[in-house]
Amino acid sequence: MHPRPHWTDRLATAWRQAPIVWLSGVRRAGKTVLARSLPDTEFLNCDLPGSAQRLHDPELFFAAVGKSRIVLDEVHQLPDPSRVLKIAADDFPRLRVLATGSSTLAATKKFRDSLTGRKRVVELLPVLEEELAEFGITRLEDRLLRGGLPQALLSRDLDEDFYSEWLDSYFARDVQELFRLRARSSFLKLVELVLRQSGGMLEVSSLARHVGVSRPTVMSWLEVLQITHVAHMVRPFANGARREILAQPKLYGFDTGFVRHARGWDSLRPQDCGVLWEHLVLDELLAIPVPELRFWRDKQQREIDFVRPRGRSAVDSIECKWSPEAFEPRSLRAFREGYPKGKNLVVCPGTKQAYEQRFGELRVTFCSAAELRILAA
Repeated sequence: MHPRPHWTDRLATAWRQAPIVWLSGVRRAGKTVLARSLPDTEFLNCDLPGSAQRLHDPELFFAAVGKSRIVLDEVHQLPDPSRVLKIAADDFPRLRVLATGSSTLAATKKFRDSLTGRKRVVELLPVLEEELAEFGITRLEDRLLRGGLPQALLSRDLDEDFYSEWLDSYFARDVQELFRLRARSSFLKLVELVLRQSGGMLEVSSLARHVGVSRPTVMSWLEVLQITHVAHMVRPFANGARREILAQPKLYGFDTGFVRHARGWDSLRPQDCGVLWEHLVLDELLAIPVPELRFWRDKQQREIDFVRPRGRSAVDSIECKWSPEAFEPRSLRAFREGYPKGKNLVVCPGTKQAYEQRFGELRVTFCSAAELRILAA
């Protein structure tokens, strides 16, 4: 058992706000292990037929539960999961329910009730940088190479078959089961292309051409990837200035190990680490979570990796650099011409304590990923 205190704290905070927490996240991210680690908890695996039988009369079942929490793992496997959760929230308000699934709650037609006002959502992400010590990982490069799914991260050797097998399971259990898609080879080809191009600008027409399907089909499948957390879309930030990129988003694959696998890398060079480090910083921001996370780019190809709007006037800039020496303020200066107010953060691995540097009129804070959570919250 590897403690993940950030996520148990997130669950506790969510339960203070609503009786039901929907814990989502990609397959094998550790949802079941996290759920089983919670104290004073009744655990039901809804994949098992016996669990559906026990929940046939939810009112009787919840009345008999002697613990303060109940976990309904893979709750979408129940015949009518929204009814079960609604009864728990409305008739047993002191009971705290954790429902888990690989996708968002609305991904299956079984959820006829969106449980508005009764739930909060927490997305469990692959292992974060600050959690590596709990998993016995001492080199950040190992996390970037293997990814953050615990099974791959803890494997004695780099097992390329794990990534292929995971994708097969993902299609069979999440995509085919929830969305009734049949075009397995074309869909997985799209997933491979998204992972290979991860962090780049989204070109829907190009993806459609390479996969051999229509543009509307690609748009539909990209929505499936986002619903199942296999891809995260980051949209551009702009106030309408002529030189800014206004519409084209960036798309990130969910895990550095799968991005590396799709690109055919069996080892990492420093420039590879820089690319994957940006993905890990994105995970840190999603784990806070940061509302309205964007990126900025202009037509001169000057770019800020991530920006966070704060109210009407301030916008924080967040740059990801494998080494502090790699930071160059040209893009930040261009950005601050249009948006003068906000924090300037550069996130670098190995930064023991945040420190500030001046670049002319700019003041820039260099920090670790763990410190980013405090500075960007």
